[in-house]
Amino acid sequence: MIGHGERHLEGKPRGVTIAVIAAIAGAWLTVLGAAPAHAQAGCNPPPKPEPLQTPLNLTLVKRQLVYYRCTRYDADLAKVLHEARAWVERRAGRVARPALVLDIDETSLSNWEEILHNDFGFIAEGDCDLNSKRACGQGAWERSARAVAIVPTVHLFNAAKAHHVAVFFVTGRRDVWGERDATEFNLHKVGYEGWSGLYLRPQESHEHSVAPYKTWARSDIEAHGYTIIANVGDQWSDLANGHAERRFKLPNPFYYLP
Repeated sequence: MIGHGERHLEGKPRGVTIAVIAAIAGAWLTVLGAAPAHAQAGCNPPPKPEPLQTPLNLTLVKRQLVYYRCTRYDADLAKVLHEARAWVERRAGRVARPALVLDIDETSLSNWEEILHNDFGFIAEGDCDLNSKRACGQGAWERSARAVAIVPTVHLFNAAKAHHVAVFFVTGRRDVWGERDATEFNLHKVGYEGWSGLYLRPQESHEHSVAPYKTWARSDIEAHGYTIIANVGDQWSDLANGHAERRFKLPNPFYYLP
């Protein structure tokens, strides 16, 4: 329903210092809207990961994930969102009633603090006190509305609005008590203003995959006369089964949703 991995430098490049390279990289990330690594939880300084073993050791995999989050993730994310923005701006004036569909978690909002606190585990129930050593419950975290914006997505959102593209959020969050109000508040708080619709997964939906629900949501948007020019998400289940001219897959090695 419509409602409200590591990259190594081989030696030192001739005539260019590492400091200069770092400055250029930082400036480029600023242009793309990515946050500096030192500002991220668990990234001061970025941990040096150990080589992975076979069979994979879970602790070492987690260290690799933190290292990726602290070093390359922002740039990889910003690159895809920059491409999505260019496409939306180019396509907007050529389609009647164009629309952009955005997922929320790890697409529009970042839950990194909660993910890191829980050591990549999914804890469905319980309270959420990030200052304690207790696990943080997913529902309590979402209702706290403390997720921060993924800045390049805010830029994409604003560019779409400036080009008269309707923006719809389609999230796998459940439409249960308090969830819609908290999600709307969180989106407003970090700078998303003036969207055309927010879809939450119905409480009675029990499919193993979120793909059927998200496919239905996009088809419902189309049924209201919109052409979805871009669909952006961090899971392949966000993007499955068409109902969009183009789809943009954001990196997310931190969890998997079928």
